[in-house]
Amino acid sequence: MKVTVRYFASIREALGTGSDSFDTSATTLAALRDELIARGGPHAEALARGRAVRLALNQTMADESTALVDGAEVAFFPPVTGG
Repeated sequence: MKVTVRYFASIREALGTGSDSFDTSATTLAALRDELIARGGPHAEALARGRAVRLALNQTMADESTALVDGAEVAFFPPVTGG
């Protein structure tokens, strides 16, 4: 299925891009994250399992067990605090 992935804040800075569209065989957000980590390099570092990363599916906050759908927009971003 085709997905669009958007990266925000420090993740975008680490990857050097704000978005990416590609075909994936992932069926959940967790599997998509693992697929991106497997790319190695900056993806592996920015999305590593030990790092706090928030996710959204089609502009709604979601957890990693959420199922992907064809044409989905997935966002990865670090936790944000305000002040």
